[in-house]
Amino acid sequence: MAFKAEYIWIDGTEPTAKLRSKTKIITGAPAGLDALPIWGFDGSSTNQAEGHSSDCVLKPVFTCPDPVRGGDDILVLCEVLDTDMQPHPSNTRAALAEVAERFAAQEPVFGIEQEYTFFDGSRPLGFPEGGFPAPQGGYYCGVGADEIFGREIVEAHLENCLKAGLGISGINAEVMPGQWEFQVGPLAPLEVSDQLWVARWLLYRTAEDFGVSATLDPKPVKGDWNGAGAHTNFSTKAMREGYDAIVTACESLGEGSKPLDHVKSYGAGIDERLTGLHETAPWDKFSYGVSDRGASVRIPWQVEKDGKGYIEDRRPNANVDPYVVTRLLVDTCCTALEKAGQV
Repeated sequence: MAFKAEYIWIDGTEPTAKLRSKTKIITGAPAGLDALPIWGFDGSSTNQAEGHSSDCVLKPVFTCPDPVRGGDDILVLCEVLDTDMQPHPSNTRAALAEVAERFAAQEPVFGIEQEYTFFDGSRPLGFPEGGFPAPQGGYYCGVGADEIFGREIVEAHLENCLKAGLGISGINAEVMPGQWEFQVGPLAPLEVSDQLWVARWLLYRTAEDFGVSATLDPKPVKGDWNGAGAHTNFSTKAMREGYDAIVTACESLGEGSKPLDHVKSYGAGIDERLTGLHETAPWDKFSYGVSDRGASVRIPWQVEKDGKGYIEDRRPNANVDPYVVTRLLVDTCCTALEKAGQV
């Protein structure tokens, strides 16, 4: 008996890493994560090694059913190691694992809203050839063939994510034709990041079957069109129990160099998206507020009313590395909560 295991990893392309994958045939009955073998690849072809010493190691860290192939076949998300079994410089997961373990007692939880845009060749799906559609707005959560483009792909992707057992919690059409969003979470830092990367892979793979590409470009169309973000919702146990911790977390994100420390790691091209227009705050100014989609960090109105809950960091780009954004939020906010005795 044999089954197919699709080994997936994040490469070393800069400024935005790409997903890569290849298939391994494994003989025997399907086994758990710990029983999956390590594997390797040519790092000189993925911007992760030089040709004279090109071997890199794939270590399985997350597995789920493969909804594309079905049967006993599986998807295997891997982190990249050097041949000495230490994390490769492109491996951002290892740093998150250390921070997540250090602050595990605070029970940090995330929900990430992944926006993306379908392209048909060189133009967004739904854009007429040689021109532009009607202005944005009516497409958001819309219905009808004159406003919605790519729903069949979105539904297929959603079904694939559910069959894979991912913690996907919703989908919706966004404000520009061909632009959509799915949400992953609430989950712990490593879980939400691993599952978002797999959901991204499934998005690209599902769209393949329709002859369409999906992009996480933060500003896929220049001009008066919304960009694409990955709004990151975050809470700790203390934040879910009291409002003072909500304020402490927000204040910590605005202290000293923290705003720029975060923004510079929130995805390439962030200055094109965070302009102060189109429901964004300027990239170089930090603010937070209740129900304010023009703030860097939004406190939902229900959170203020209930006196507890979560915050939404609206700054991360669609192309952000979830291992990085979750690590930064946990490190900054949990450190501040610990110092304030709000844990």
